[in-house]
Amino acid sequence: MLDLKYIKNNLEAVKNGMEKRRAKIDFALLLKNDDKRKNLLLEIETLRHKRNVVSDDIAKMKKAGENATSFIEQMRAVSETIKKLDKELSTIEETIHSFLISLPNIPHEDVPVGKDDTENRLEKTHGKPKKFDFKVKPHWEIGEDLGILDFTRAAKLAGARFPLYLGNGARLERALINFMLDTHISHHGYTETLPPFIVNKATMTGTGQLPKFEEDLFKLEGLDYYLIPTSEVPMTNIYANEIIDESMLPCKFTAYTPCFRSEAGSYGRDTKGLIRQHQFNKVELVKLTTPETSFEELASLLSNAEKILQLLELPYHVVTLCTGDLGFSATKTYDIEVWMPGQDDGGLYREISSCSNCLDFQARRAGIRFRREGTKKLDYVHTLNGSGLAVGRTFAAILENYQQADGSIIIPDVLVSYMGGQTVIHHDA
Repeated sequence: MLDLKYIKNNLEAVKNGMEKRRAKIDFALLLKNDDKRKNLLLEIETLRHKRNVVSDDIAKMKKAGENATSFIEQMRAVSETIKKLDKELSTIEETIHSFLISLPNIPHEDVPVGKDDTENRLEKTHGKPKKFDFKVKPHWEIGEDLGILDFTRAAKLAGARFPLYLGNGARLERALINFMLDTHISHHGYTETLPPFIVNKATMTGTGQLPKFEEDLFKLEGLDYYLIPTSEVPMTNIYANEIIDESMLPCKFTAYTPCFRSEAGSYGRDTKGLIRQHQFNKVELVKLTTPETSFEELASLLSNAEKILQLLELPYHVVTLCTGDLGFSATKTYDIEVWMPGQDDGGLYREISSCSNCLDFQARRAGIRFRREGTKKLDYVHTLNGSGLAVGRTFAAILENYQQADGSIIIPDVLVSYMGGQTVIHHDA
């Protein structure tokens, strides 16, 4: 959430940021309501002061045995007016708050201006795609041929866009989860968490999923509960409405969780395979930092996510998202896109991680502040998040990049110990 004072003091810059995002925002109503709010506050404060003064006079009159009935009646009327004005003030403050939480974050000055993902900026490429001497297949065909993925029976169990892993497929998925967690905990210094997979409305609002993206969420009917779309949501909110010490920063959390998304508006896209599912596994990285270090920590978080692909020896590239492709809460985002040779008749790069700096945007919504060392000054933390990685998409990338002519899959060296020494996946009998 953007700070109202910042908006008023930097209105043109804020308008420019919204225009870069292609967001049509009318700030006139916000400013008008803020003026009303200030006038109401002044009126209420004046009436309360008057009531306090006259109340003292009434007490003195009563003590002196004088008749104070008319003054008492006047103060009753004043109290009723104050009550009415308080309701008006509450309504206007709710209107202002609703406006503010509907605003996206302002893009960082380094973010390229563009309309959609076709205008993202390529930052670097790592590894060279392998050349195959046979016709490569997409991961869903490989998985079903090997008997380690079954989308037909998954649809019977739940519906479209749910996976069913079997045998070595389930084991490979679990191996990837453990490998990612072990790497981030032991080598990158993250604290492992196991957060709730169901959170309340306040938690969803804190990270920006609500109110704007409710249609993308799975809600528990009749309850104030939602299935998490990513563990960024609970991990970022661990210290919601708390003040923590600066010495605790940066906080670095990681978690494996299943994630649940309705994928509203994406019907017809990526209907085959593991790319766009209603339920999928992900290892997430979250940081809470000081404002001075957040971009340094973003670079580190990006490097941590990249390391997983480097160890798996999967080719990838990194892009900076343009303003038209930037997420609601982010000021800057790097996408890591892994090479998928079996897709689109020749291969293409697909997103496998988004690493974002949200500045204090989420912290203001969630009320996460820290106390500066040696002072009483309070500041909002900066929040960062990134996939480390999307497990299902990593699974898919391994199947496509490590496929062999006979239909088997070579297991990446770094995963062999997690697979109990197994080096190849043949058809599960």
